[in-house]
Amino acid sequence: MKAAGGAGLVSGGRMSASSAGTRVRAIAALAIVCFVHGMAAPGTAQAQIGSDRYAAIVADAQSGNVLMSASPDEQRYPASLTKMMTVYMAFEALRDGRIALHSPIRVSADAASMPPSRLGLAAGMTLTVEEAILALVTKSANDAAAALGEFLGGGSEYRFAQMMTLKARALGMTRTTFRNASGLPDLDQVTTARDMAQLGRRLMHEFPERFSYFSTPHFVFRGRTHWNHNRLLNEYEGTDGIKTGYVNDSGFNLVASAQRDGVRLVAAVFGGRTGRERDRHMMTILDRGFAAMGVAPRGDDGPVMARGATPGLLARAAQAASFRLASRTVRPAAARLATVRLAAGTRSTSRTGAAPRQAMAPQAGVLRRTVRLEQGDVGRGAVVRGAQAARGSQHTAAPARKGRR
Repeated sequence: MKAAGGAGLVSGGRMSASSAGTRVRAIAALAIVCFVHGMAAPGTAQAQIGSDRYAAIVADAQSGNVLMSASPDEQRYPASLTKMMTVYMAFEALRDGRIALHSPIRVSADAASMPPSRLGLAAGMTLTVEEAILALVTKSANDAAAALGEFLGGGSEYRFAQMMTLKARALGMTRTTFRNASGLPDLDQVTTARDMAQLGRRLMHEFPERFSYFSTPHFVFRGRTHWNHNRLLNEYEGTDGIKTGYVNDSGFNLVASAQRDGVRLVAAVFGGRTGRERDRHMMTILDRGFAAMGVAPRGDDGPVMARGATPGLLARAAQAASFRLASRTVRPAAARLATVRLAAGTRSTSRTGAAPRQAMAPQAGVLRRTVRLEQGDVGRGAVVRGAQAARGSQHTAAPARKGRR
């Protein structure tokens, strides 16, 4: 019996050493690929790196050239990454002179009723546009996002979501549809890793004087300090933004920007099982992106375990097999979306109001699952805190403002 390609012979039930070695290596490679890209078990509530909800991309922020990617055009739930577009729309209105940082926003009952994460706004309260922006980029507050969306949408968050989707199309985000300003679950609110990386690039290039809001370590509102959820600001050298996100059925998401030696990267990761797993994976792919751009590693770069991560098979396999690099492609046959059965009683929590859905319907083949309430961006205690967050002058923070308005 001949081996593939006619090389090597199997005779009398025995295999040559070279053929045996080749077979072992092939089986090991297949196991790694299957492990990285295998689907979550039916009924699994949260995603993990390597599950069907995983997607990632790393790009040169200047040119937009993609350095590596995994399922970059598969639709995913954006969760609080949605607030990147809400902030984009606010920055655009500020640039055009339609609003000012001190413009007052009156909080409606609908906005005040949003579930966590929350700033704790009450109906009838007012906050400024700048306070709303700071609440979105640090606390990821859904009540502040809804209030800002209503303000920019002429009193209607639903109308604002339509404006967001139209803007997404204008920015080349062809597979993104928004249904609210916060990222709270809606079956039709979807995006891709490529689209969100593109939005990150547009934010930094179109609003360079305001992009530093995304590196704000903390924000004080009515005497209470709210810390930034993005831990990479103090854990990965060169990070200067931008946004975390989480809903049960998206897993933990992150869009990050980092620059070293004159090279700036923007990256997106979807589908982390935990915030920590997401962050470690983001640091790993940023390391690889900088290496691809010829940037020498820092002293604390290297294997994931050098940063205190668990040196498991999953992390090594993700580095080895899950990315499409510029020179070649690794595409497992099992790569696909899967319908996940969720526990009975879950439901969509769309906040778009009673207005009929129209205009921008999601594309064919969009990921459709029952989604559950957002719990916030991060797990308990997973925020940037204290002096470590500030780290001297490396990150320019927008001024935190106190006082009642």
